[in-house]
Amino acid sequence: MEGVFMVINTNIAAESSASLLRSSEANLTTSLQRLSSGSKIISPADDPAGLAVSTGFSAQSDRITAVSNNVTNAISYSQTQDGFLQQVSSALDRMSQLATSAQDPTETDSQRSLYNGEFRQLATYISNVASQNFNGVSLFNSTSKNVTIDSEAGTWSMNGINLGGSAYTTATTATISTMATASTALTSVKSAITQLAGDRATIGASLSRLNYTSAQLSAEKTNIDSANSAIKDVDVAQESTAYAKMQILVQSGTAMLAQANTLPQSVLKLLA
Repeated sequence: MEGVFMVINTNIAAESSASLLRSSEANLTTSLQRLSSGSKIISPADDPAGLAVSTGFSAQSDRITAVSNNVTNAISYSQTQDGFLQQVSSALDRMSQLATSAQDPTETDSQRSLYNGEFRQLATYISNVASQNFNGVSLFNSTSKNVTIDSEAGTWSMNGINLGGSAYTTATTATISTMATASTALTSVKSAITQLAGDRATIGASLSRLNYTSAQLSAEKTNIDSANSAIKDVDVAQESTAYAKMQILVQSGTAMLAQANTLPQSVLKLLA
């Protein structure tokens, strides 16, 4: 210690104090950045392994968000399908009623032609529904839709509903202008109603599956975000304590550096 005090050109105490002060200032700056950004990984050097894991979690979370959007769109697609089929069901019910009424032997073919007019209008409505789209995608062809259901782009095949199938087209091309054609039409309409019931059940099963998938994705994203938060998000209470500590160290380091810089002046007493 005596050597430190008795030299002028090299102030070891000041150099040591300056080094400690720089370290405290760097820690204070890092603490300030963490508090202002909300992240405890300011640079890769802070936690290289943690940064790598966090990057993977963040990407996976973003993919789950995209998958959730896909599933939500598939749910909307299926709900739109069922909305149309509810109206088709009502139309077929009315067509079956008209076909039954047209078989009344106390009525003439002229009267049956009135029933047939409404019957054909409803048939045209059903044929029109068969060509409807959702966002440019056909609602009622036989093509299955592969819906993404996880962050690794795994898919699930959602069965297509075909309103252009023979069960429907046979009913929509029928007429009830005579007792004979009305009898045949009724048989065809009843077959279409049976097919419709099965198709709506298929849509219901798809909606059930999609709703479960949506809930699972939501839970998965929450858990991944929680794990990611533990790695990258700053604990404000803990970091505030560290920030206060660094402030004190910087202030005391600054004061001690000032004291260390005055030490060489003691040499002047030897020259007095």
